[in-house]
Amino acid sequence: MTNKVHKWVQLERPRLGTRVTYATDEFFGAKERLIDPADPVFIDDKYDDHGKWMDGWESRRKREPGHDYCVIRLGVPGVIHGFDVDTSYFTGNYPPQASIEACVSKEDAPEDGWVELIPKTDLAGDSHHFLDARNDTIFTHVRLHIYPDGGVARLRVFGEVKADFTGVDGYVDLAAVEHGGRPIACSDEHYGSVHNLTAPGRGVNMGDGWETARRRGPGNDWVIIALGEAGVIERAEIDTAHFKGNYPDRVSLEAAMFDSDDDAGIDSPKWQTLLPVAKLKMDQQHYFDDSLEEIGPVSHVRMSIYPDGGVSRIRLFGRVHG
Repeated sequence: MTNKVHKWVQLERPRLGTRVTYATDEFFGAKERLIDPADPVFIDDKYDDHGKWMDGWESRRKREPGHDYCVIRLGVPGVIHGFDVDTSYFTGNYPPQASIEACVSKEDAPEDGWVELIPKTDLAGDSHHFLDARNDTIFTHVRLHIYPDGGVARLRVFGEVKADFTGVDGYVDLAAVEHGGRPIACSDEHYGSVHNLTAPGRGVNMGDGWETARRRGPGNDWVIIALGEAGVIERAEIDTAHFKGNYPDRVSLEAAMFDSDDDAGIDSPKWQTLLPVAKLKMDQQHYFDDSLEEIGPVSHVRMSIYPDGGVSRIRLFGRVHG
């Protein structure tokens, strides 16, 4: 699982609208911490009114039969490919076992319709547990069971957003994560995750973008994005917000129609020029429409930056290919 998760979207991200809507108990640690996008931390001398502060969801010690669980409502429905149950810093207070279910519902905390994705599985303390899920259903909710009680630092939910384009007439950002767009490969992401490129809104700071290390040899950096749905791209936006001394000097876009992500390799001969090499400026949005080549419907786009640097967002507006 660990070598696959990078090309999937983290469906639990709060910026997609995901919320933890219910927990049987959260005495020691608030349920909302379970989907905090930041990595968990340990602060040695931090205590609150309930005891030792822990960076995760933690229930009290159970003194009667039963077990604890929490419900997560995904901000955007998606197909789930796997999970990371992270017990970082929970050593004498982690749950020995966990299981995970999912369902489709319009309620915040549904009681019925749950499907088991991960059966009861042994956990270790202070560890990541990458677990494969094999189900093609588009789910709206996830339920994490812990046996019998304890603390989990983070739950990551890896998958694909499946947007409904029925009735869509006009421009739509085919690269947006909420529409199913996702980066599937890149040359480097030393300073910032490539998944920030397709996130909602503009970047909040320089860390909320894709930034590569300084290139000291020949060549240039690049990223390949799978569109949420194949379409004809008629407008592109490259946003260098917050990148001032480290924005790329130039950018170009190539695109093609591929049968699968595996076919969309960096060296494929099918790539066609969508945007010829264009100059960029620091800390601003760049719009390209008349300069885009007419190449028909495409499923994947390759953005090349020259020679390196940081880009906050990419938007690829077009019409869904029927």
